[in-house]
Amino acid sequence: MKKFIFKIFLWFFIALLIIFSIIVGLGYLKYKEAINDISLTDRIKEIQENDSYTKLRNISDDYKNAVVAIEDHRFYNHNGIDILSIVRSTYVNFRIKSLDYGASTITQQVGRLLYFTQEKSPIRKIAEMFVAFDLEKNYSKDEILELYLNLMYFGNGYYGIHDASFGFFDKSPEDLTFYEATYLAGLPNAPSVYSEDNELGEERRLQVVDSMKKYGYIDE
Repeated sequence: MKKFIFKIFLWFFIALLIIFSIIVGLGYLKYKEAINDISLTDRIKEIQENDSYTKLRNISDDYKNAVVAIEDHRFYNHNGIDILSIVRSTYVNFRIKSLDYGASTITQQVGRLLYFTQEKSPIRKIAEMFVAFDLEKNYSKDEILELYLNLMYFGNGYYGIHDASFGFFDKSPEDLTFYEATYLAGLPNAPSVYSEDNELGEERRLQVVDSMKKYGYIDE
């Protein structure tokens, strides 16, 4: 009986390994197809040539800290992939039989925003991981964060912190108050929800503030 159970477990493990290998292979092909169409260097140069592109030094510290705290608090410590977050989200997704809970780091999100759509699939997730490794290899953390802040969608047709800052508050990103910075940091999680519902937007803003306290960016 024990040998039979062991064989079942072994075949199940082999099947999972084969499926995983296929997904990784397809993800790699998707990644190669993307960067062959336009290289990472050229794609980033294209983004940086946008008139509204804003350098990190011209963005409020409160806003930068708020984004890292709520989106990826280990951003400056990982190599583009956060294993702890992947394990946690995989467990949650398995428990609720869903793919709603992601574990994308800021670097992975930059990879997706540069090349891919919002489609939720393991293949796309693997592809964005390969782009994340390229980003971490060739760019500094601050350069990656700068890209992220210029690519995010905030709702109401605003892409990037420059347009969002002027669109919502009619001011430069470097002049954002703490309230404004934490409000904007919360929007990209669900732009069409938080930007159009003041009550939900404020609830999300308070989640950002709590994260900033939790990870030491502000005190009580």
